[in-house]
Amino acid sequence: MQTLLELKELQKHYAAHKAVDGISFTIDKGSIFGLLGPNGAGKTTLLRMITGIIHPDGGQILLNGEPFKGLGDARKIGYMPEERGLYKKMKIGEQALYLAQLRGLSKQEAQTSLEYWFTKLDMTSWFNKKVEDLSKGMSQKLQFVTTVMHNPQLIILDEPFSGLDPVNANLIKEEIFELAQKGATVIFSTHRMEQVEEICSKIVLINLGKKIIDGTVSAIKQAHKQHLFEVQTPQADKVSAVADLFTITAKNDSSVTLQKQANSSNNQILQNLIHQGIDINGFEEKLPSLNDIFIQLVEGTHATARAFQTA
Repeated sequence: MQTLLELKELQKHYAAHKAVDGISFTIDKGSIFGLLGPNGAGKTTLLRMITGIIHPDGGQILLNGEPFKGLGDARKIGYMPEERGLYKKMKIGEQALYLAQLRGLSKQEAQTSLEYWFTKLDMTSWFNKKVEDLSKGMSQKLQFVTTVMHNPQLIILDEPFSGLDPVNANLIKEEIFELAQKGATVIFSTHRMEQVEEICSKIVLINLGKKIIDGTVSAIKQAHKQHLFEVQTPQADKVSAVADLFTITAKNDSSVTLQKQANSSNNQILQNLIHQGIDINGFEEKLPSLNDIFIQLVEGTHATARAFQTA
């Protein structure tokens, strides 16, 4: 796949604080990329440098293989920040048209785009309403529309589902998939790990201004697996551990969770269970969730930082 965005050793310092400390990664065209990290990790600073709101102190940002060019390239980006920036007293339709034209669309192009998006997201009756009259979820839909109206190459969504009910959250999710299928590249930032697993193909995790890990979701989960397997069986109470094959880590009425020993194979475990007289309805590896991996890695970097400070 072609690379749309590349960060090379990006740095941003505020006095003695290193908000972003030598972060590098690439994002492929047409992908949905997850930017993860706890509060204060440096995500917002990173996004503001990518959008040209602030300038890095070191490193380089490449868009389509060329150095980032400020306003000219900023018009190729749609940014939906976590803290919304709509004008509360302005009519919704006029505001959407105004923001689209700021991003380089002509008045007619903006009008065509507005009609398309307002119709698609069932917002046509909102045109003369004011933002202050909208619920949080309705404001969120409007913010999404103003982010994508100018057909940006790179779409940055920071907590895009905040305040949305399940129906509208699913609607926006489907629009994100469709935009990516049409060639747009999406950076998706959230604290909801289950949304990341569902939406993103690749992620980067940052903490304390540094990159902790990046790669595809599947590869990261494989790299952190603990060789746990769930056996679905109506005879869970009869399963016995076998020292050189597996230990039992959890058990309930219908399943047993096993941890495989390093030198054992899946076939050996299944054969042993059969020899124990166990009826097996299912046998599946349990990979860690992104939430588990997130907590493990973030707690690990905090512990390392504390040890360094006290050394």
